[in-house]
Amino acid sequence: MKLGFAGIATLTLVAGNAHAALDMAAAEAMMKKDGCAACHSVDKKIIGPSYQEVSAKYKGDKDAAAKLVKKVKDGGSGVWGQVPMPPNVATPDTDVKALVDWILTLKK
Repeated sequence: MKLGFAGIATLTLVAGNAHAALDMAAAEAMMKKDGCAACHSVDKKIIGPSYQEVSAKYKGDKDAAAKLVKKVKDGGSGVWGQVPMPPNVATPDTDVKALVDWILTLKK
């Protein structure tokens, strides 16, 4: 399989480089790989809120990243309705942190 520089860079980023900011393509690939896309999308509610809605809700909250990382890992309910979000214990911490940081950059 031949990969150009962009393909290799995306694979490297998706593989867990939490220090680099995700772009849309890398974030969407990570969402699919980790199962997030089953319940969330960038711009519309599926089962859970859109990531743009999450970003808007936590705008200006200096503790938002830590809260959301914990919520993704532990799961929960009640913030966005009664449908619970299951815990995501198998998702690598680096993926969760990278996705949360990316989500918080989105604009509605």
